[in-house]
Amino acid sequence: MSGHSKWASIKHKKAATDAKRGAAFTKIIREIITSAKDGGGNPEMNIRLRTAMQRAKSLNMPSNNIDNAIKKGTGELPGVTYESGIFEGYAPGGVALLVETITDNKNRTVAEIRNILSKKNGSLAGSGSTAWMFTKKGFIVIAKDKAQEDELMDIVLEAGAEDLKLEGDNFEVTTDPSSFEGVKKALEEKSIEMASGEVTMIPNSTVKVQGNEAKQVLNLLEALEEQEDVQAVYANFDISDEEMEKISQ
Repeated sequence: MSGHSKWASIKHKKAATDAKRGAAFTKIIREIITSAKDGGGNPEMNIRLRTAMQRAKSLNMPSNNIDNAIKKGTGELPGVTYESGIFEGYAPGGVALLVETITDNKNRTVAEIRNILSKKNGSLAGSGSTAWMFTKKGFIVIAKDKAQEDELMDIVLEAGAEDLKLEGDNFEVTTDPSSFEGVKKALEEKSIEMASGEVTMIPNSTVKVQGNEAKQVLNLLEALEEQEDVQAVYANFDISDEEMEKISQ
């Protein structure tokens, strides 16, 4: 899981830059609209919507933008019709990919995803090819100098976490999606800083990649995540922390 946690941390740091140019806002607004459309506009009854709203607030999105996005999703305000989609594929080294999208033009999105994969040495795969390799979990990363392991273990397990592991310089906390917010709240109440926290797709097993192949994998992930219709990209790579640091510099 070291590769996954390191990538999660890189993405978390990158989010502030994305927000400045509006990319993150656009993606979150689409998620809020789609979540409200699919599960209703009450965040207390719609976990997906509640999570999207929290992400929006963490990036200082104005409340009015959030409210309008919810109303567009529920039909109270007119808006673009978005459709969720999942693409499955492979990155260099046989790394499995799962790409979640929200788009107002499915044909455009298919063409652009296929083009990115082709240019970055990846390939599109059929439905069911890679989805089975991932499980939805809450995933929280905490730098090991931010908490004592014994104390952290007590806090997260009492709050409903499934597991706590020390991977390199980070603690990794995994939860059932329904327990994620409770664990996150428990950490916040104890003033324990999180490097990143999200409900994500965790790989059931990983593929080790290194050298140029590892660089190609990360370049492909970054290109996919920069595509405006892409909400999230999941991959089952394992890249050492040392190599990840070299690549991300």
